[in-house]
Amino acid sequence: MIPIVSIVGKSDSGKTFLIERLVSGLTAKGYRIATIKHDVHGFEMDREGKDSWRHKQAGASAVVISSPKKIAMIQDVEEEESLETIRDAWIRDVDLILTEGYKRADYPKIEVSLFAGSNQLLCTEAQRLVAVVANHDVSRDVPVFREAEIPRLVDWVEERYIRDQGSGVGGQGPAPLT
Repeated sequence: MIPIVSIVGKSDSGKTFLIERLVSGLTAKGYRIATIKHDVHGFEMDREGKDSWRHKQAGASAVVISSPKKIAMIQDVEEEESLETIRDAWIRDVDLILTEGYKRADYPKIEVSLFAGSNQLLCTEAQRLVAVVANHDVSRDVPVFREAEIPRLVDWVEERYIRDQGSGVGGQGPAPLT
């Protein structure tokens, strides 16, 4: 089963910044990483006027866009899908899933407090907080990484969530770089 780690924090705290650094650092080590972005407000992926948008406007419940290098699906859902459903139905051949958001989901959480104005954290250890990335003092009983220590956090995530899970695509360690 592909492990999931959620990157959480207040708006403008540095979540996307941290995910970019984690993805970059872990892929440089040969791992395959998937990300899932949670958007409580909803989103539009399609662009008005494009064929796929026109298909959806005509009433299609699902539209798939496929090319030799990418595939995307836009599908109506009755209710929000769980992380487990998304992982099991859509994500394959990766070593780790990083989510942005999902602070209420029951997965390990790394809270980010780099850029937000407040130094108050959202999560506690009881909510599966496993680490914090902050440039200020933090009073939590979990590892705290400063922005300059993100490369060390990459190693920590690798050790704790990829190597310890026997991961590596197919359980074979990092995927070869191609």
